[in-house]
Amino acid sequence: MGFAEELYSKASWTSALSVVFVCYVVYAISKRFNERYRLRRTGGLRAPEMRGKLPWGIDLIISKIRASAVHKNHLLWENMFATLHNHTVEVRIMGKRIIFTDDPENIKAILASQFQDYGKGEPFHREFEPFLGDSIFATDGAKWHASRQLLRPQFIKDRVSDLHIFEAHLQTLFTVMSVGGDASAAAVLIPARAEGRSISKYSANGRVIDMSDLFLRYTLDVATDFLLGKDTQSLIIPQQDFAEAVTEVQRVQCLINRAGPAKAFVPRDSYNRGIRVIDEFLDPFIERTLCLPPEELAKTIHDRGEGGTGRYTFLHALAQFTRDRKVLRDQLIAVLIAGRDTTASTLSWAIYELSKRPECVQRLRGEIAQSVGLEGDATCRNPSSADLKAMKYLQHILNETLRMYPVLPFNLRLALRDTTLPRGGGSDGTEPVAVCKDTPVAYSTLLLQRRIDLYPSHLPSPAVFAPERWEQWQPKPWQYIPFNGGPRICIGQQFALTEMGYVLVRLFQKFERVVSHMDAIDHGSPTLMDSLVLQPGDGVKVAFYEPDATNSSKSEEKV
Repeated sequence: MGFAEELYSKASWTSALSVVFVCYVVYAISKRFNERYRLRRTGGLRAPEMRGKLPWGIDLIISKIRASAVHKNHLLWENMFATLHNHTVEVRIMGKRIIFTDDPENIKAILASQFQDYGKGEPFHREFEPFLGDSIFATDGAKWHASRQLLRPQFIKDRVSDLHIFEAHLQTLFTVMSVGGDASAAAVLIPARAEGRSISKYSANGRVIDMSDLFLRYTLDVATDFLLGKDTQSLIIPQQDFAEAVTEVQRVQCLINRAGPAKAFVPRDSYNRGIRVIDEFLDPFIERTLCLPPEELAKTIHDRGEGGTGRYTFLHALAQFTRDRKVLRDQLIAVLIAGRDTTASTLSWAIYELSKRPECVQRLRGEIAQSVGLEGDATCRNPSSADLKAMKYLQHILNETLRMYPVLPFNLRLALRDTTLPRGGGSDGTEPVAVCKDTPVAYSTLLLQRRIDLYPSHLPSPAVFAPERWEQWQPKPWQYIPFNGGPRICIGQQFALTEMGYVLVRLFQKFERVVSHMDAIDHGSPTLMDSLVLQPGDGVKVAFYEPDATNSSKSEEKV
């Protein structure tokens, strides 16, 4: 019997486990010493550490799971910063150092001044690759730069100002609202409206509607129309494979993203099915576009520029620059998700707040009346992009909504090399923070934009929705970043702001007031559900009223 066989025959499970334990301890100690050496080389210091009471930070993991389950992540972050009296802290989970910050100087470094030091990282790309592929949201370096160069020209002024898409789907939204959100009933009324028959017996007056659901469906229809030239009609056909697949894939992706070491145990059957459904939906559009010869694509774009009627789409524009199917698919998905979720969530939060503040609605309607008129006025017209930009109070409402409810409340970057953050280290929190390569750095725009110490004392509390603050307050750089900042600043922000503004103006041209029905549900404290984007966790149940609510409910003509 050889030495190895003899050793194996005499070994016990206890001795084997002891060897494994000793090896682990030696590895952990050597890793920690290596980390300390690298941290010293950066010239930075450590941030205050939130220490767990259990080994490997198990209690911190449990706290994170509990906070996520009840949509209280922002309170968990606030507690860390308050406990350690610093706006940059670190924790150690399963031996991994993680940094949290809501310091504007550190966020500026991550997104701009030290942009080359921080990125999405390969782990993020691996997790999101089945869904977002190599799109602009999932890559760094050359791939990211190529994506941005491809997409940026598509958000040019004449495309952003293309308001007829918004209006067409708003008419459907108004019809759905008039039947209390009943999609099947709206599907019957829309052909009647198209034929010129009156449907005025139907009214949204006093009907309690969940606008967060309708806005998600509306923005999906707008996004698919803008991207593909054909919308999903989810406002009148809410139960359809593609829309449900997008929602389910995002739900599971969010779970995977937050599961940490347990991500391998997240069930992915519905996720994989959803990816297949999404690809099957997009493939025919991509195929038809790629079948068009370059001169036909160019003619479509030229006709569009000359005021022709040809359907020029975002996909047509991309196909001018690349014939790669995967590139087209990945970028379409990225823009679709951004175009649907971000706009829908901001509109939902705006209506949530306005429904509790009739004085804000009254002032907004006054501005609308002066600029483009109200429904029923002889001078009433749909707003142009220039009209929207000129409406100061409308812009204040949008700014205030994005300040209180930034679309991406929490974000994550990975250190791509040994580096530092400008502030938060040392005993007084004023020294640079040392950051080793592959260290996750999480930052919160939600907490940043609600920090009371960053606001003048004479203004309303940052926890209060007050559009009027923007009349006498201009945020300092990096204290208000609803669309992020630096090289990765959102290239579609003007499109989003135009769509949001257009929808609000058209709503309040038509409706005189909106009344909240949320107090019995959330008792005045909204649920901040951060599932990739920040959404109202309990929906937005409200009732709209037209100026003459009494007479408008009378039947005029049967369909």
